[in-house]
Amino acid sequence: MNVRISNTLQSEKLTNVQLRNQWNSIDWNKVEKHVNRLQVRITKAVIEGKWWLVKRLQYLLTHSYFAKLLATRKHPSGAN
Repeated sequence: MNVRISNTLQSEKLTNVQLRNQWNSIDWNKVEKHVNRLQVRITKAVIEGKWWLVKRLQYLLTHSYFAKLLATRKHPSGAN
């Protein structure tokens, strides 16, 4: 895939400074609380044997914007 080919208008592209400002303005406490809340709900559902709920909550977690942010932040090659 050639990354240089893009349909995004030049005026719509964010600069590195804008991206850095967005990254630095993330409320990490809020992100961690949201992900932790989902993880706790999954654990409770497992304990109660509600496998349909476990599957649904796992889907929510794996598709969560906050979970992706946190995974990127915690990953060794992440920004922080």
